[in-house]
Amino acid sequence: MAQEYTLELPEFQHLSYQVESGAAIVTIKRPQALNALSQDLMAEIAEVAGVIIQDPEVQVVIFTGEGKAFVAGADIAELSEIKDAFAARESAIFGQAVMGEISSLPVPTIAAINGYALGGGLELALACDLRVASTKAKLGLPEVGLGLIPGYGGTQRLPRLIGRGRALDLIFTGRHVSAEEALSLGIVNRVAEDALAAAKELAAAIRKNAPLALALAKESVTRGEGLELAQALEVEADLFGYAATTQDMREGTRAFLEKRAPEFKGE
Repeated sequence: MAQEYTLELPEFQHLSYQVESGAAIVTIKRPQALNALSQDLMAEIAEVAGVIIQDPEVQVVIFTGEGKAFVAGADIAELSEIKDAFAARESAIFGQAVMGEISSLPVPTIAAINGYALGGGLELALACDLRVASTKAKLGLPEVGLGLIPGYGGTQRLPRLIGRGRALDLIFTGRHVSAEEALSLGIVNRVAEDALAAAKELAAAIRKNAPLALALAKESVTRGEGLELAQALEVEADLFGYAATTQDMREGTRAFLEKRAPEFKGE
């Protein structure tokens, strides 16, 4: 059964935070606005990233939304109040920084896309390592229809994930895609009737593995992105060498030879 995080937490107004068997579940809670990313909500997402880093029990993080949306986009009412390019640029930089906080978390992150993931919502999902979509989910970057472009990382993360041509198709048309099309495009990793339940199953499969190895694997992939292959392989070799010195590696190899389940301690 899910338990509320027992250490002292900020007083979140627009999200909830629970820890269940090593998996932190962050639920965006602005259902009346389809969980749109207001500035206050964005600040809370940045705060919750700090909480996650401080919690030694968290091995995986799941982001999801309350109601029929994951996150339906940025708060259009707030965007409409922006008066000049400087203010707009600052808004984008803030949003990018928040997504960067999620992207840089040292543990695996999963977006459980329970409904609409549009604009900033898809950008939040793209900042996660893995994405599980409900069969009812709709995904897209519709900003050009508002006279804008994606500003929280969408023009950069989506092409890196699915390729330039496919990404520009979605960005130029602003169209919404179904969960099945998102799967075929490579935007999401899995599709399920219940995205959160499937994300919890995925988290459980991840949590069976060594925590330090998971963190090092994520670091290797992240640091290797954008490097020449030879340089990236050096990064991998360095981190492999570090992993080989851990107690978890000793436990994992010993358990394999003794034909038993390992008991990892993150050391």
